Amino acid sequence: MTALATLPARRRTVAAPSGRRLRGSWFDTVVALVVMAVFLFPIYWMLNVSLQKGGAAVNTPWLPLHPTLDGYVKAISTQGRPLLTSLAVASGAVVFSLLIASPGAYALARYKIPGARAVLLALLISQMIPGIVVANALYSTYTSIGLINSIPGLILADSALGIPFAMLILHTFMRSIPDSIVEASWIDGAGPVRTFTAVVLPMSRNAVVTSALFTFLFAWGDFLFALTLTATADKRPITLSLYTFIGAFVADWSSVMATAVLASLPAIVLLVIAQRYVAAGVSAGAVK
Repeated sequence: MTALATLPARRRTVAAPSGRRLRGSWFDTVVALVVMAVFLFPIYWMLNVSLQKGGAAVNTPWLPLHPTLDGYVKAISTQGRPLLTSLAVASGAVVFSLLIASPGAYALARYKIPGARAVLLALLISQMIPGIVVANALYSTYTSIGLINSIPGLILADSALGIPFAMLILHTFMRSIPDSIVEASWIDGAGPVRTFTAVVLPMSRNAVVTSALFTFLFAWGDFLFALTLTATADKRPITLSLYTFIGAFVADWSSVMATAVLASLPAIVLLVIAQRYVAAGVSAGAVK
């Protein structure tokens, strides 16, 4: 009788923590939604203003009840060239950075190179140098070799940020690839170059995509190098062109916000596409 009498009480004590966990999960969900709404509100407001008729942003209604694409038409007609310039510079920086960083990281990760630790330390320290210092140094050098106000000059400048970061990411990932996989390729007759291109590089896809993504974002969002190393409007990327565009169209915030939306689209699309590659490595479980 004693055991039967205490059975409901035991059930209640077991069910109580489950109820608290349920209330806690709902509370966490609500807090997460509030935080997400706060962070996403500027993006919504940018999109909302871009769909309104031209005018001051303070008079914009909360919802685009009468949307119009006039702001996008004006933005494309006036900012289409800077958008293409930014796309060319960012894509060039990604290609150049990966061409330099991938074999460099592989050599540092797989071969016993004297001074490899010093090289990695130098790459890490280079990430701490203020951008204005690099921009001033590049300006002096570019003036001497004729790269001022040029697309290749901007690509090289943005690659100065992308190469060290990509090498650090790729080096860490390539070191985690099991030696047995590399040795198996050697046994099959593959040389160092083929082992790198046919085995190591495909297995490092996640690290390559991550490096390419961040290098693209570095170059796409660059303002300091563009301000320092360009002189004419036809060589300005979208970040610098948007800055001057605001001064010219400060009374037409619809066009300004439409330009900002267009400038944000490539980064958003790339982040959505590449997020599945950034998380985990593909070498886990490759060796049984």
